[in-house]
Amino acid sequence: MNDFIIGDVVIFNNYSKDVVKWGNNDDPIEKGLILNNKYTIKNIDVHSWHTKIEIEEIEGFFNSVHFEKMEK
Repeated sequence: MNDFIIGDVVIFNNYSKDVVKWGNNDDPIEKGLILNNKYTIKNIDVHSWHTKIEIEEIEGFFNSVHFEKMEK
C-alpha cells in the first residue's frame, strides 16, 4: 500500500475495471484521467481494505492502487 498524503503528485499507471467495481470507486478512464499522466491528490479516504483518493480538478474518488507516488 502507498502512503499517500494530500498534495502528493501521483502517476495514473494502472487500470482494472474490477478494481473500479470493488469498493464502489469512480472509473478513472470514464472521468478523463489519462494513463501515465501526473495528478495531485486533493483528498484521501482510508477504508479498512482499500484507500480512495480524490484528484485536483477531477470529480470523483479513485482506488489508490491505480496510482504510484512520484519520488521527490
